[in-house]
Amino acid sequence: MALLTILEFPDPRLRTKAQPVTVFDAQLKQLVADMFETMYAAPGVGLAATQVNVHQQLLVMDMSEDKSDARVLINPRLLEKSGEQIFQEGCLSFPGIYADVERALRVKVAAQDVDGKHIEFEVEGPLAVCVQHEMDHLAGKVFVDHLSSLKRSLLLKKLDKKRKQSA
Repeated sequence: MALLTILEFPDPRLRTKAQPVTVFDAQLKQLVADMFETMYAAPGVGLAATQVNVHQQLLVMDMSEDKSDARVLINPRLLEKSGEQIFQEGCLSFPGIYADVERALRVKVAAQDVDGKHIEFEVEGPLAVCVQHEMDHLAGKVFVDHLSSLKRSLLLKKLDKKRKQSA
């Protein structure tokens, strides 16, 4: 396994729309393993392929404390969404930056697993937030796109300041 480089905003590659995965092979399984290793090391709870400069519709996530709920979603689609929630989100592509984002409370998702088998499930609460956040990456969107222009501007200034301090 290998740690992958996570792209950081404002890298324009984060705006690339991911293409469907069509080949389910050993190379894909290796990419999934590398993405999990990268996500856990970061540390994070979700990682989209777009964030590691692979523009395929693939994401990994695990919101458990003990790494026991690892999920792989390939070619995910939202079938239904309902309710509303505001949740403080962070992102590995925006290190140290958090903001309250409004998203659907419940989502129903169809996807494929690493072997190409079709799966369908419903989640709510923080797990639904994670799914929506990572799926946004596959569409070339980032979580600050959901904020007002004023809040987005303040967060991006904060991100700039953090980068200058750590440089």
